[in-house]
Amino acid sequence: MSARTRLSQAAVEQRRQAVLRRVAEAGEVAIADLAEQFDVSLMTMHRDLDNLAERHMLRKRRGRAVAYPMLTMETATRFREGVNTAEKTALCEAAVTYIEPGATVIVDDSSTVYPLAGALARAGIETLTVITNSLGVAHRMAREAPRVEVALLGGRYCAEFDSCTGPEVTRGLARTRADLLLMSATAVLQGRLYHPMRDVAEIKEAMLGSAAHAVLLLDHTKFGKTATYLHGTTGAFGTVITDAAAPVDEMAALRATGARVDVIDV
Repeated sequence: MSARTRLSQAAVEQRRQAVLRRVAEAGEVAIADLAEQFDVSLMTMHRDLDNLAERHMLRKRRGRAVAYPMLTMETATRFREGVNTAEKTALCEAAVTYIEPGATVIVDDSSTVYPLAGALARAGIETLTVITNSLGVAHRMAREAPRVEVALLGGRYCAEFDSCTGPEVTRGLARTRADLLLMSATAVLQGRLYHPMRDVAEIKEAMLGSAAHAVLLLDHTKFGKTATYLHGTTGAFGTVITDAAAPVDEMAALRATGARVDVIDV
């Protein structure tokens, strides 16, 4: 790349997210190798890694970039928003087909459902009520699907997820009855769903109890992992939507729990 060529900030951020994914996949990578892989100078790669380290998305250690534990990164909104965006968009496009105009839909605080607002707008579904504890979902609905009515479940604000948690949220859900729930999970192993935070796991269970029907959205990177708190199985969902890259044994486990599995191509 010519020294005179200057990338836009969006392009720089895109490269940094790609660097982050590479480090997350490998666990740790030599900084010199990253510079070579992304065809930038060593100084530029150090700037990229300094930026990511300041945002607490990875660590720099003696010439190497080192990943945080994967579940730690997956719980951070700033990381979750930028990964697997094509898969998340495709999952939301598929999920929209389960939504009837005029329905009341509960949406959790997973970044997987962030593209839902755009998918609703493209599908032309405007007469709809969305109930969520996610400020991120609420903001996107207001910006991309402004005719959708949003009811925000309040409680203790959790910056890590940009959402509300705590007993206020579960009490609000106890007084709610929705037509449909759209949810994702942080970790899935053999049909069991896990989350690293107890409050969030309890909210996911409460959401499931407040909806007549439930659809679970899982991209292939969710599988083969566990976290501290179990919050049910895929058998509690009428439908699981996943992409074709999901492991074969995990998809077999989904079907064994009785869930219908909708596999999409990305």
